Amino acid sequence: MPRPVHQWLPEQWLGRGLAVQCLRPVSWIYGALAWARRLAYRQGWLASQRVEATVIVVGNVVAGGAGKTPTTIVLVQHLLQRGWTVGVVSRGHGRQTTDTRPVLAHSTPTLVGDEPLLIAQATGVPVWVGASRAEAARQLLQAHPGTQIVVCDDGLQHLALARDIEICVMDERGVGNGCLLPAGPLREPWPRQVDLLLHTGPSAMADGFHAQRQLADWAVRANGDRVALASLQGHAVDAVAGLARPEAFFGMLRATGLQLAQTHALPDHANFADWPTAALQRPLLCTEKDAAKLWLRQPEALAVPLQLDIEPGFWTALDALLAERAGSPVSSTHGQQTA
Repeated sequence: MPRPVHQWLPEQWLGRGLAVQCLRPVSWIYGALAWARRLAYRQGWLASQRVEATVIVVGNVVAGGAGKTPTTIVLVQHLLQRGWTVGVVSRGHGRQTTDTRPVLAHSTPTLVGDEPLLIAQATGVPVWVGASRAEAARQLLQAHPGTQIVVCDDGLQHLALARDIEICVMDERGVGNGCLLPAGPLREPWPRQVDLLLHTGPSAMADGFHAQRQLADWAVRANGDRVALASLQGHAVDAVAGLARPEAFFGMLRATGLQLAQTHALPDHANFADWPTAALQRPLLCTEKDAAKLWLRQPEALAVPLQLDIEPGFWTALDALLAERAGSPVSSTHGQQTA
């Protein structure tokens, strides 16, 4: 049975084999279109829209997950600790709605997307989703006029929203084979200037800052109860992940000493609509991002949180950039307009 494209193609991006060479002409067209788009913004033919808040964009230059959402979460938590008033905007990948809307207490992944829902639950700050991040930011600021900083989750290529600070996140893949889509993983040419570069996995690159990704030593049930992963050791368990790179999650589970009997690798943002509801034969582990969707079908599943530990120098550099471009939480006047 042929392997799904979402599993096969990323493996090709690590080298320059026959498949990559066949896709190179398409990547040249993609690169020309991307270059023309960037030129249009530089020349003012397309307008970048500025909002009345300091905008921090968290994104990456490669297709697939690199740790953007966990970075956004710890970034927001850091900003809150520093006294800033924060909101988040996101496209809301995987949702079945097309409007601009807030993430509310009763929102579901179908309405707002899995990642915005996770960010809202983890941080407690206002989160808005919309295809236009600029429009989402405007509506967020109208609803929460005291917001000083808007963090844009996965918006590095969304040039329609003007930004004050850019954070690029990379994992252990780096830039892969260095080719543009679809011959390689790059969404745009690299290197390109960003304010902060964060590596969430082992990297041969000397520049940038580093973070360590690891799973929590516990999982959470749908009712909020915690289960120590150590209590599952010595027993066969199953795992499912709807991620860009599900094998990375499975590998981290194995690294904790768990014995995985079956793994289910699903496409990123999978909605679990076809997931069976039969009684589980073994404990089933999933990611926090997938939990809200999976629990509707399999409420006994256990979600394992991902924790991100970023080196102190990153926060020092970020605070210095904010002092330069946004002032301080006390003196900042951003977002003081009325709704």
